[in-house]
Amino acid sequence: MAKGYRRVDRDQGFLLPPDMREWLPADHPVWWVIETVGQLDTRALHAKRRTGGAGRAGFDPDMLLTLLIWGWAHGERSSRRLERLTQEDVTYRVICGGDSPDHTVISRFRQTVGDAVPELFAQVMVLCRKLGMVRLGTVALDGTKIAADASPGANLTEEGLRAAARKHAEKAAAEHAATDTGEDEQFGPDGRGDVVPPDPDDDPDGPDNPGGGGGPGGGGGGRGRAERIARALQELRAQEAAFAAAETPKNPDRTRKGHPTERQMELARARVARAEARQQAKIDNYRAAQSTGRPGPRGVPTTMESSVKVARARKSLARLEERAQGPEHVNVRIRRRIAAGGGRGPVANVTDPDSRLQPLRGGGWLQGYNCQALTSSDGIILATSVSSNPIDSPTFPGMLQAGLQAAQLLAAHQPESITRTDTTIGMILADAGYLSRQNLTMPGPDRLIAVGKRRDLERAARHAATDPPPPGQTAGPPDPIEAMKQRLATPDGIATYRQRSHIAETPFGNTKHNNGFRRFTGRGLARAVTDWQFNALVHNLFKAHRHAT
Repeated sequence: MAKGYRRVDRDQGFLLPPDMREWLPADHPVWWVIETVGQLDTRALHAKRRTGGAGRAGFDPDMLLTLLIWGWAHGERSSRRLERLTQEDVTYRVICGGDSPDHTVISRFRQTVGDAVPELFAQVMVLCRKLGMVRLGTVALDGTKIAADASPGANLTEEGLRAAARKHAEKAAAEHAATDTGEDEQFGPDGRGDVVPPDPDDDPDGPDNPGGGGGPGGGGGGRGRAERIARALQELRAQEAAFAAAETPKNPDRTRKGHPTERQMELARARVARAEARQQAKIDNYRAAQSTGRPGPRGVPTTMESSVKVARARKSLARLEERAQGPEHVNVRIRRRIAAGGGRGPVANVTDPDSRLQPLRGGGWLQGYNCQALTSSDGIILATSVSSNPIDSPTFPGMLQAGLQAAQLLAAHQPESITRTDTTIGMILADAGYLSRQNLTMPGPDRLIAVGKRRDLERAARHAATDPPPPGQTAGPPDPIEAMKQRLATPDGIATYRQRSHIAETPFGNTKHNNGFRRFTGRGLARAVTDWQFNALVHNLFKAHRHAT
């Protein structure tokens, strides 16, 4: 049977409807994003744009902001890729109204939008509150590692940095000498070489240089590398000063963590002696039974060197003796951070001096930043922070204060039509990385901070007694860590802590897997702080869209 097909006419003069609103369905998310950005206060962005003077009129900052948000939500962060999509993809064409901006326009706008991101982030959070979102009863704090725009191979010690600086200076001197020689031969009359060559930009027949010029994105590559090497040396000196400060004890009479006490050494020696005595008694009993001919113990006892218990006790004592031979006041965490440089000592990265080697949960290392997020129970990010320190516990006080400020902002913009009782943070959940006595005892909302791994907490809760404590013991132990351990062993404590994983880690899964954000495209801590907060803005905005629809 013959079949008929729809005619493919590529010579038709106009394929799309004349009205852009007919290109996409009325309920398409892009329309909601365009409308929402139009409601935000973007005066800070307009103040930085050129609005007068000769030349072509500039692009609307609201349109460029919408373009960045839509691209970020779909894993598109390259300026060149966004430019191509505004010509090929219908959603991006709708955002820019058919007037595609150049990639240089998008890139320069990204560099200027950073100062306005905190205010825009707060406005989006208030928008979520007006839609009936942001439940503050229980919030969770967690961190994730995001790679920097740098390679771990660019980490150098102080000796390597100084060698790189010398090599760069020698290369620059050779290039200057070659340039001077060439200009003398080309422009110097009578071999004098004292005529200044013309500026290539003033030559109408000279080659175009579309990627150069000033600014962070073009030109000055040699000067930029020299500046990065100098910054890396400064960062290395700061690390060495921090290491020296950590090695100096605040109380000389108190032994720091990592150095065994005399009591620990005595107990370890006693365990070795006890294990050896028990094993020797078994051997003597067996030999006595063999000599007298009477029945002895079952089986032939192992030798002293083959005994597992003796070997275990001796190994524990050897570890303590090895630690005792080291410096008396050295922090174990400082040793591990120094060892992260491959045993070479403190290192700094030439490409991005602000980034650090970050340990990964599954093993290995990543050159990047430690990114923090405080999330409400309905998935709205309340506060963010970025640091190069791989340890989470120092970030807890700052994130706690940022969360309280966010709660005050939301309470000030509470709509009268929505009655909510959770206007203040009632409970903060955090894993064992934030455990410290300072974080447990500092003033603020109630908190549950894990004292170990999740499986250990679940095991302790299963085996803990469910009966209430007798009268007079309800206050609990004086040590805050022991008190938290007992609290997490209760049915209410472990049931509340079980919410942490879903609340805290879901935004990270959306960021890395759905939005494809696993690496920063800019360099420096300031750029990382801006990009991470912009990522939270996009996350909250699309959370609000799903709630509104």
